[in-house]
This record gives sequence, structure tokens and C-alpha cells, in this order.
Amino acid sequence: MRDADMREAAELREPGMRTGDGPLAALFDPELAHDFRLRWSNVQIGFVDDPQRAVQQADELVAQVMKSLAESFARQRDEIEAAMGTGDQVSTENMRLALRRYRSFFERLLSL
Repeated sequence: MRDADMREAAELREPGMRTGDGPLAALFDPELAHDFRLRWSNVQIGFVDDPQRAVQQADELVAQVMKSLAESFARQRDEIEAAMGTGDQVSTENMRLALRRYRSFFERLLSL
């Protein structure tokens, strides 16, 4: 087995390791992440005047972030599956690339 293949196999077994693909991509579009942070800041500021409402808004915001994350994963999963192909004709190379993209998403989730 080549050294590169051995490193990649180790990376697949050890999810906490960096993939060597560079820095992890953000899970959210920068504008959306900025909007979420701005809304969170407003929730915190509002706590002084109305703690109960702030907690309710925090719950709603976290639910929206989680929903957005699930939608993002669903889109990326569709892209991975489309790129990989279907049926018995799927190449090992396409499956390898799909696994790398899943690994990237997995690493981004764990980096939260």
C-alpha cells in the first residue's frame, strides 16, 4: 500500500484528524452566519428588559440555526450523490471523492 493510501485510510479511521485538505469550510454562508450572530446579539441585549422573551427568542433562533444546518446538509448530500452516480457503474474514484466530502462535512460538524 502506498504511503498516501495509508495516510488516507488512517484519516478515515480517525475522524478527529485533519484531512490534509486545508482549513475546514464554514457550514453557513458568511452572510447567513452574520445574520444569525446579529440576531443572537439582539437576543442577549433584550434579556435586560425582558428575560422571558429573550429566552424564547433564543430557543427560536437556535431552532432556526439547526433547521438551516439540516437543509444545508440535505443540499450537500444531494450534490454528493449526484456527483457519485448511481447503480453498479459507480466508480471507486467517485465513491472515494464522495467519502472525502462526507468526511469534510463530518469534521465541520465536530469542529462546532
